[in-house]
Amino acid sequence: MDADAPGAVLKRERVRDFILELIESQHPGDAIPSERALCARLGVSRPTLRAAVDELVAAGLLVREHGRGMFVAPEKITQELVSGQQSLSLPPASGVWSSRLLEFTTIQAGARVGRKLRISPGAAIVYVARLRLVDGAPMAIEHLHIRADLVPGLSAQELEAGDLYEHLRERHGVHVQEAVQAIEPTVVTRAEAELLDVPELSPALLFERLTSDTTGRPVEYVHSLYRGDRYRIVSRLALGPSAAVPPDRLGHHPGIPPGDFADRDRIASSTSGDIQSAY
Repeated sequence: MDADAPGAVLKRERVRDFILELIESQHPGDAIPSERALCARLGVSRPTLRAAVDELVAAGLLVREHGRGMFVAPEKITQELVSGQQSLSLPPASGVWSSRLLEFTTIQAGARVGRKLRISPGAAIVYVARLRLVDGAPMAIEHLHIRADLVPGLSAQELEAGDLYEHLRERHGVHVQEAVQAIEPTVVTRAEAELLDVPELSPALLFERLTSDTTGRPVEYVHSLYRGDRYRIVSRLALGPSAAVPPDRLGHHPGIPPGDFADRDRIASSTSGDIQSAY
């Protein structure tokens, strides 16, 4: 499927959301319907369905077993980085960032996104897919789901230039305050590879973020795919008794094996994005 064809990105997104809804409604080891059955149910072609399944297999959410079918993968181990204020400092990543819109439309939230945003599945959301570029080179594909009632008149220009959260604050009166973000390794599909100008199955980082405003109301759900060859996460850790982390939040931290600190020394951290030079 042509990655730039109108509606192509949105169609893959809807298929992905439907399968994720199946996964989240079942238990590890449960079977999901066959590709043939899913194609018939969703009214999509086999390549479109397979691209979504390949992405979820690469992300470790589905398991394919030859001759048996597809199954919900075992649950992942989750770790959380917290600072003394139970939050992370996020300095801006390097490079000059810009955006190119791939999709921009208003659709129904659907069950999965509606649940995340705490709105009805039939409520309207603004769906945006955009290619993020750094110094003119493709860096990431972002899929944004924003409550439509909060951003009447949201324009394409706001999504292509400047900081989105600044636009939300200055033009729409939406003041974001908190975001919960998860990061996982994955690989890119053929369509994603074409957009990012990398080989198919290249390593990538999958970001999922739910952003809330000052009242605690979910505003935006985003999942993004960043090139693994050009983007890395750098964490600065403050170790020892001076790193004031609440005792109930102590535990294993990424990159620091359990048991390295026998006295349960505390850790504070800050995280930044780092763009790697092209070779």
